[in-house]
Amino acid sequence: MKTLYLRIFMTTIAVMMLSSLLSFFLSNAYYQYKLKPYNDKKLTRMAEDIQSFYEKNPEDHLDAYLKSVGNLGYQLYLVDSNGHSVYYGGPFRKRRLESNVIQSVLNGNVYHGIAHYPSKVFITGFFENDLKNTIGVPIKTKGQRYALFMRPNPELQIGELRIFLAVLLVLTFMLSVLFVIVSTRYLVHPITKLTEATKKIAAGKYDVQLHVNRRDEIGRLANDFSHMAKSLEQLEAMRQEFVSNVSHEIQSPLASIQGFSQTLQSDSLTEEERKYYLSIIEDESKRMSQLSKQLLTLASLDKEESILDKKTFDLTAQIKQILFMTEWRWREKDLAIDMELPSAYLYADENLLHQVWLNLITNSIKFSRQGGSISIGLSKEDDQCLVEITDTGIGMAEKDLPQIFNRFYKVDPSRKRNEAGTGLGLAIVKKIIELHNGQIHVKSTLGHGTTFSISLPRQ
Repeated sequence: MKTLYLRIFMTTIAVMMLSSLLSFFLSNAYYQYKLKPYNDKKLTRMAEDIQSFYEKNPEDHLDAYLKSVGNLGYQLYLVDSNGHSVYYGGPFRKRRLESNVIQSVLNGNVYHGIAHYPSKVFITGFFENDLKNTIGVPIKTKGQRYALFMRPNPELQIGELRIFLAVLLVLTFMLSVLFVIVSTRYLVHPITKLTEATKKIAAGKYDVQLHVNRRDEIGRLANDFSHMAKSLEQLEAMRQEFVSNVSHEIQSPLASIQGFSQTLQSDSLTEEERKYYLSIIEDESKRMSQLSKQLLTLASLDKEESILDKKTFDLTAQIKQILFMTEWRWREKDLAIDMELPSAYLYADENLLHQVWLNLITNSIKFSRQGGSISIGLSKEDDQCLVEITDTGIGMAEKDLPQIFNRFYKVDPSRKRNEAGTGLGLAIVKKIIELHNGQIHVKSTLGHGTTFSISLPRQ
């Protein structure tokens, strides 16, 4: 199995080799189309200078003169009309030259062998040590015609530079490989730690600590992974607490139903006691039914997949309808209802928001004292609808406010069962409002009442 470390290393080496090969091709192309014509003109001027200097100083011996030129770093080939030839400077690797070329130079023409030398893919023409890759000029001395062919001798002119460049390239490649090995290990190490952390999380161990002090994408990935691990740990704790709470909420009414069912089997019970026990069983059954419905509601809300069935409806009429539905409850407590509900239309899921107002208003009625009051206000600000529901009930302590929207959280576990509810209502309310991209806030003072503020986008 190829590791990421090996993949990055091999990819980097392949990129280096490919870029080197491509650079060579491009450099060779640049030489062929740009430098070669320039090099041909430059060497032609030098050859003509050699020719001109000798013809102006014929007293110098031609052989000695060309030997001096050859020692300066040039390869020369001199041939006369009879075919006698002499080499000066470094030797030519390829010495084949067509007779018609020699004859043309002897006739006074200049041979541009460098400019017309054929291009080769893997060979740069400048270093091709071929007699054809030369400049040819005619020379006249003492009535004798000669053809002089010359080219620079790279080994003599830039021999040390070629060795230096070769050493430089080899060291560059070796050091690059070394640095690639080190840098790849540095790059892959945090990913390896992430892989190990992933295995721990898959095994159910969420106490993962990733000490990756980097500010690049991998550093951000490690930080996001750490946050994810903490979220999963919290989610797992919430899941276990949720299961525990559900088990407790179900177990309590089941135990009551079971206990009172056994009690009802006694023949010594009076009719009044029997009705009383049956009423308790009925209440506990209703409680279990309500709990199961709310759990199903939460499960469907958690999916958040096309759950909203939005349409435009009259929000004011909906809240008034709920007040009408709960009239017997607030009249039973002799509560005063203060309404400020101007006409307002909302584009939202009518059924889900019905649950929101029903839950909040029912809670206000449930926890309000006899003869208290409930105020319901509605206003419009820009593209938002604001609803406030205020009661003069028992209120909540400040320490409880951050947790009241948690599932199964109950402000006072010692409350009577018929007052406390399941602890899921406000969790459902908050989830519905969040699905509508709205917000809910609560203010409460223990013993003085509670205010719920809800803002919802109108569109």
